[in-house]
Amino acid sequence: MTLCPLPQRAIARAPSYHSRVTEYARQERRQIADLFLEVGPDVPTLCEGWATRDLAAHLVVRERRPDAATTRLLPPLAEHAERVRRALAARPYTEVVEMVRNPPWWSLVSNPLTDELFNGLEFFIHHEDVRRGRPGWEPRGLDPGQRAALWRGVSFTARLGLRRLHIPVLVRAPGFGEVKVGGDTPRATLTGDPGELALFVSGRQRAARVEVDGPPDAAERLRTAAVGL
Repeated sequence: MTLCPLPQRAIARAPSYHSRVTEYARQERRQIADLFLEVGPDVPTLCEGWATRDLAAHLVVRERRPDAATTRLLPPLAEHAERVRRALAARPYTEVVEMVRNPPWWSLVSNPLTDELFNGLEFFIHHEDVRRGRPGWEPRGLDPGQRAALWRGVSFTARLGLRRLHIPVLVRAPGFGEVKVGGDTPRATLTGDPGELALFVSGRQRAARVEVDGPPDAAERLRTAAVGL
């Protein structure tokens, strides 16, 4: 999901990883697979225009079709990527969900050496895409280790996802740290739990419980602009 400017120094240091850090990607994978089966193939998600079957197909393509997973970021080749995804989405839904649940050992993004690096944040966000695509959701209670792991991802992706707005921003996760994006004198501040910030900086602002402080024009742009990668 996320595609490097030189990293800026985090203002405060996040808590060290919990001993179960390598389990978070697998945990989110199990939970989203279970939720896919629970809600069915045609439920809306936070990904505009995608139902659950479309999101499940995207996750499978990302892990099993590197030709399509990489070319979707290149406009001349994006049509190929979308054809591959649509063809997979047309297969039996339970079969696609089973592929989400059991990634191939050879996948560049899901093998034991790279799984947490590439999937801890990815699967958390897509799990919430399903949970929050329907009314009545509430944030999940996450353990401190997972929140610390999410903050580590957010402190990197925020730099990439927000920099294009050219608004100096301070991103704060109380108890975990803060990072400046786009300049040393912030015009606005985003404050929230690491999971909520993860959703905000990946373009899910309307479904993220994040406090936005700053001049009205900057705050409105942060709430509504297309951010993320």
